[in-house]
Amino acid sequence: MNQLTEATIACPYCGESIDVLLDPSDVDQQYIEDCQVCCKPINFLVFENMDEELTVTVTSDEEGF
Repeated sequence: MNQLTEATIACPYCGESIDVLLDPSDVDQQYIEDCQVCCKPINFLVFENMDEELTVTVTSDEEGF
């Protein structure tokens, strides 16, 4: 698996649905991207599920990982 995967997340601050691209090289890594709507920092954790599909968990700064 070496291609980008599109996923839709809900911003933990404003609740807006946002389309993001997940990179397989980011598996098991944490990073921060600003919400495209409210500009607040969203914590991302990308991982591979049992079916070898990329999945992402998002949290706010208050929640942490």
